[in-house]
Amino acid sequence: MAFAPIFTVESIRAIEARAGERLTACSAGSPGTNPGDSFEVDSLMLRAGTAAAGHALAYRTAARPGRLLALAGPGNNGGDAIVAACALRRQGVPVDLHLLGDQGSLPREAAAAAQRWQSMGGSFIETLPMRPPSLVLDGLFGIGLTRPIEGDAARLIDAVHAWCCPVLALDIPSGIQGDTGARLGCAIRAAATLTFIGLKPGLLTLDGPDHSGTIAVAPIGIDEATRGTPDGFLIDKAVLPLLRSPRPRNFHKGHAGTVGIIGGATGMTGAALLAGRAALRTGAGKVLVGMVAHEHPALDLLAPELMLIAPALGIAEASTIAIGPGLGSSRRAQALLAEAIARPVPLVLDADALNLLARSPALGTALARRTQATLLTPHPAEAARLLGIHTRAVQANRVASALQMAARFNATVVLKGNGSVVAEQTGPFAIIGSGNPGMAAAGMGDCLTGIIAALLAQGLDAATAARGGAWLHGAAGDHMAGHAQAVGLCASELADAARQLLNAD
Repeated sequence: MAFAPIFTVESIRAIEARAGERLTACSAGSPGTNPGDSFEVDSLMLRAGTAAAGHALAYRTAARPGRLLALAGPGNNGGDAIVAACALRRQGVPVDLHLLGDQGSLPREAAAAAQRWQSMGGSFIETLPMRPPSLVLDGLFGIGLTRPIEGDAARLIDAVHAWCCPVLALDIPSGIQGDTGARLGCAIRAAATLTFIGLKPGLLTLDGPDHSGTIAVAPIGIDEATRGTPDGFLIDKAVLPLLRSPRPRNFHKGHAGTVGIIGGATGMTGAALLAGRAALRTGAGKVLVGMVAHEHPALDLLAPELMLIAPALGIAEASTIAIGPGLGSSRRAQALLAEAIARPVPLVLDADALNLLARSPALGTALARRTQATLLTPHPAEAARLLGIHTRAVQANRVASALQMAARFNATVVLKGNGSVVAEQTGPFAIIGSGNPGMAAAGMGDCLTGIIAALLAQGLDAATAARGGAWLHGAAGDHMAGHAQAVGLCASELADAARQLLNAD
């Protein structure tokens, strides 16, 4: 199954170097050409700028007449914007070009593009136009930005936002860090982003999705062989067929596995029930809910199929265990976690199980020695406890944090959040392309735990269960929401939406 590849900044730089060497070799072999003399010689910047111009024309509609404004920064991203302005001018499109910084300090190829712009009769405007342009091309800063935007650049971004006109970001919105999605001081909030060669993690996680708008990829002529092995993949609806293998008519509940949900301490029984309902509705053959609370309901009236039993029995009889929803932090809870870790069956740890794991080196050692599939589903604060760092440090590099947890605990990790990250001990990471802010509500994580446990019980491998379960969870939330700013979504609604998606044609 093909998913869109993701490349880190380091990998993109290596790809650009390989592609640049090939282009230089081709140019050197062509009679009468000198790569250093002509702006028109084929180059990655020429390809990127030309692609940007074409995307700008497609994005600009009759509803937005008027001049375009290209903003060029002091680096190669600025060169892309200048090339785009040249291409637009050649096609008769009215475009203004503003350069941040000194023209004499531009990199060689960007400087050649600037000279080309001037030779066409163009000039660099010193002050921004009074009237909002029909479209802004953001070429201020690219994926190499590492320090906060301030001073004139920050004021320029504020001015763009004050116009309330659409912005097309080139490669990445200025101010968003390419690997982490962190907003560096301030950042362009684009309606659309045209990124070059391949997706970058920063477009897809943390602050990136709030600033990138609709994302399109311009391969700029770089083939798969030149790109090499991706660092990660974006998980989208293409994962859905992997989650629903056909069932023969001669099928019984034992073939779909028995999930044991262990949790539900006093005052938190709802968490275990939510996880159990989600497991039922996403295909588990039987679901046992081992309630930690001594006084707990004997029956779930909304899902009477759930078997509410003693937690030790749930651990002993399950073919897949999910422990943590409402588990609590008592000694009994810790003992149950130790028992679950010792069982040679697929295991999902969430919520209180993760907090107990963070406090017990012995449990961590036992977990890392397991040979069966182990999945952890922390939110950023739980991840920080597991890694012994601050939550801000986890969020500062979500991909690296997920990979570190996967290596430390010999597990597949789903680091929840905006652009959830799935990491394994080896192999590429994944970023989940579903979900919305309406899902920021209690109990949503319990549903994710139940979904992943159900997929494991039905025989999926850990990576597919984690990636597919996280995508299905987010897509169910999107289905419930109807639009990106939904408010009031409840976790108790999610299992039905997930089942509907899982069974859709």
